[in-house]
Amino acid sequence: MFYGIIIRLYLIDNQHHNLPHIHARYAEFEASIGLGDGEILAGELPRKQLRLVQAWIELHRDELMANWELAVSGENPYKIEPL
Repeated sequence: MFYGIIIRLYLIDNQHHNLPHIHARYAEFEASIGLGDGEILAGELPRKQLRLVQAWIELHRDELMANWELAVSGENPYKIEPL
């Protein structure tokens, strides 16, 4: 969680065709965001919060991808430092 944005990586989440992604929630907004390009796959976030999440993804992409691999294999991902 950072700047009021809650980030989640669900275990065995194949809703988006196994495309590596995270879920970001801010107030009443929620979106699935791709780890490869930082673009919204589904849902909506305000522009400012989306930019913060995209910056965080850029800084932690390797860790996020490693956590994605753990999650899809049913293992618990590691905590990643907030922005």
